[in-house]
Amino acid sequence: MLGAEYAAFSAALKEKPVSGLRVNTLKISPDGFRAISPVKLGKIIPWTSSAFLLPSFSEELGAYQEPGKHPYHLAGLYYLQDPSAISAATLLDPQPEERVLDLAAAPGGKATALAALMQGSGLLVANEIKDKRVGHLVVNMERWGAGNVIITNETPEQLADHFGAYFDRVLVDAPCSGEGMFRKDRSARADWSPEMVKGCSLRQSNILRVAAKLVRPGGYLLYSTCTFAPEEDEAVIARFLTSFPEYETISIPLFPGFMTGRPDWMETFTPADSHPRQRTAGSNLEGSLKNAVRLFPHRLQGEGHFVCLLKRTHVLPTKERPAPLFDHQRARLTKRTIGLWESFAGEILQTELPEQRLGMVGDRLYLLPEGLPDLRGLRVPLPGIWLGNIKKDRFEPAHPLALFLKPGQARNVLDLPADSREIAAYLRGESIPSVGAPGWTLVSVDGWPLGWGKRVQGIVKNHYPKGWQVYS
Repeated sequence: MLGAEYAAFSAALKEKPVSGLRVNTLKISPDGFRAISPVKLGKIIPWTSSAFLLPSFSEELGAYQEPGKHPYHLAGLYYLQDPSAISAATLLDPQPEERVLDLAAAPGGKATALAALMQGSGLLVANEIKDKRVGHLVVNMERWGAGNVIITNETPEQLADHFGAYFDRVLVDAPCSGEGMFRKDRSARADWSPEMVKGCSLRQSNILRVAAKLVRPGGYLLYSTCTFAPEEDEAVIARFLTSFPEYETISIPLFPGFMTGRPDWMETFTPADSHPRQRTAGSNLEGSLKNAVRLFPHRLQGEGHFVCLLKRTHVLPTKERPAPLFDHQRARLTKRTIGLWESFAGEILQTELPEQRLGMVGDRLYLLPEGLPDLRGLRVPLPGIWLGNIKKDRFEPAHPLALFLKPGQARNVLDLPADSREIAAYLRGESIPSVGAPGWTLVSVDGWPLGWGKRVQGIVKNHYPKGWQVYS
């Protein structure tokens, strides 16, 4: 298939995988992070302005031999991600104030990128169908600190029935055979089979058909995989375009190393009775498929990926948008609840959160995204920023509130250097000697909020979540 490029491709698969570090621009600029980065940063990744190649890290991290365990990562300043995977969010190009859906969001790499591009405004629904993967998605989104995100745990069909053509942009990062990850993932190599490719192709087509119903007229649908298989890439798009004439492919910028879609490969590998093959002779379909892009490890610094951007062009009858949920949620807020929250916020915080966006789920108080739609009937593990819990006679802050705060937004702060013994002890769940005002204290690392403690008689008792603790 690759012809003269095959030797370079084969050689690339024997090299070490490439890593990337994407800066959380909701908290810090790329230049600002470069100035404080605990790891050596390479060049800016060409298809984004907020991510760097990560050539090496072990010698710079000191006690934190893994960049995922460094306090800056735990404070949500960056996300570690394959450079090629970063391309999907960039090419979908979500805008502030839009409604965006990540249909298969776990573990959260693309969803955090979407949230940053949206600059914390609009609505981002990050969905994950598998119960076992939702927890990882929740942790990564909470660490990111975006106030416009909800997490759902539903099938695509249930979301389509509930929302209809509601979203401005939908991302389908489809489950695939993982051929593009062979260099970095032994399990992907072990699990692969021709039958797996065929099964993934059918599943991807079914997911894409449902996703098409969630895009408003004029909106965008981005399909991506991390596989090279034409059956899962061009063939899926060809089948989709045949069934959904209201969609057209959109030309994607050819960044250095990008390859256009290859409909000629689909012809070679698609069974004779397959619907897409019957259409490959048509020049319109071939041209449409060439608007997609392929990312190969011998052409760029990253793993294998396929990306195709589609636009819904026809104005069709659509389901009305769900009504806002604010009144439904706020009906559960009592004067006592608001009083306990205001007492805490007035004493501890130096920022105001809009009261009209507060909502209760059980004993948990949340800051809901602005313009939140009606979610009744859906499984929603996370409806917004978890601020804390209403106890019998007090408000107790939750860890995500700490990560949502910016430097300077809390009154009582214990700031610790990233390389200090105290910060390592805090991340292990230990209490820290500290003189200062009693009560709830925001623990920060070099100024960046990290978590909560409670100062009692010169000791800051640790409230860092057990599941987040780090033992270097």
